[in-house]
Amino acid sequence: QVQLVESGGGFVQAGGSLRLSCAASGRTSRNSPMGWFRQAPGKEREFVAAINWGGSLTSTADSVKGRFTVSRDNAKNTVYLQMNSLKPEDTAVYYCAAGVGLGVPNKLHQYIHWGQGTQVTVSS
Repeated sequence: QVQLVESGGGFVQAGGSLRLSCAASGRTSRNSPMGWFRQAPGKEREFVAAINWGGSLTSTADSVKGRFTVSRDNAKNTVYLQMNSLKPEDTAVYYCAAGVGLGVPNKLHQYIHWGQGTQVTVSS
């Protein structure tokens, strides 16, 4: 069993930055791709970014490209999401997830373990 715990969310003004962290514990697999998703009120959960197990491949959604960066430190079993130039439309609960397979999956069903989420609120 894998446990994922997100942290780093909070309240920030538009244009500001936040860094989310996702700490993995339990039967962790450093071979798992890791992803970040978000869900705003009344909307479906959507893909934000992903990174492969080795950290050599990343993928980001068009809506955050150039502003968000995903990275991982396998020695610390931690994945990060650096969010810059935040906009009010980035307001959502952000979830970390551990996936299966190779590459950088961007579909919900490709992820099998999920964290509880951390709230990010961006004011205008």
